[in-house]
Amino acid sequence: MLSVPIHPSQPPAAPTARTPQPIHLPPLEGLDIKARYDTARTGGDFFDALTLGPHLVFLLSDIAGTRTCAHTIAANTQDTFRARAPQLFGTPGANLTDAISTLAHDINHTLTTATPHGVCFAPTFLACFDLSLNILTYINAGGQPAIFRDTDGTRILTNACMPLGLFSLLTFEPGIQAFEPGARLLLVTKGVIEERSGRTPFGTDRLTQHLQTATTHSALDLCQQILEQAHEFNHPSWFSFSKLSLSNLRLTRPERTEDLTAVALVRPA
Repeated sequence: MLSVPIHPSQPPAAPTARTPQPIHLPPLEGLDIKARYDTARTGGDFFDALTLGPHLVFLLSDIAGTRTCAHTIAANTQDTFRARAPQLFGTPGANLTDAISTLAHDINHTLTTATPHGVCFAPTFLACFDLSLNILTYINAGGQPAIFRDTDGTRILTNACMPLGLFSLLTFEPGIQAFEPGARLLLVTKGVIEERSGRTPFGTDRLTQHLQTATTHSALDLCQQILEQAHEFNHPSWFSFSKLSLSNLRLTRPERTEDLTAVALVRPA
């Protein structure tokens, strides 16, 4: 058999292009969760969620790279997420802090092996909501904006650590947050906070103000409202004149270089 040597400088073959599978999340008793993307998926914003007995496991990631590359990596990440989450969270009495740390480690391994150079910058919020205890166990790898509101006020959830996809031997320390009735959490990717009016970014202060003053009890409304605010902040005259819905913005706005994604969790009062 004739073998053909590969020159050391020759790059490896590109992986077959893939896209993540759709999410099929049933209505949950005691928790309202919704995610909304805006514009064509020009980058690597990726949300996925699974219900496993009393546990809702989900992640929101912002994977760097071109659209085709980022979507393929997101699909591989989804494979890991959907294979490992049932093993870690699907058994009664699972230790949620250990399970979320192990899942983060496994997803990080997928990301660090997804490219030839071993680096795939991917800020990721990974969490498990225990529907029986109303407690969120989470890892904020990369500092994705996570704004939380309850009777103690509106604040940014801290406990951020290194983004996924950079180093293979990362360790992760989960945070824990109880959800009282009426509590709500708003997550967005950097495309939202980096929307600009001139040189001024939309920023996390506006996210905090929005969640603090929002009167809606709908997770979907929270997502839609914050994306509308980001659009209006970026193009106030155009947005006020058109009065277009989010579904029509995809057809009329110029192509973006960043995805805009919002995820909201609301525990009914």
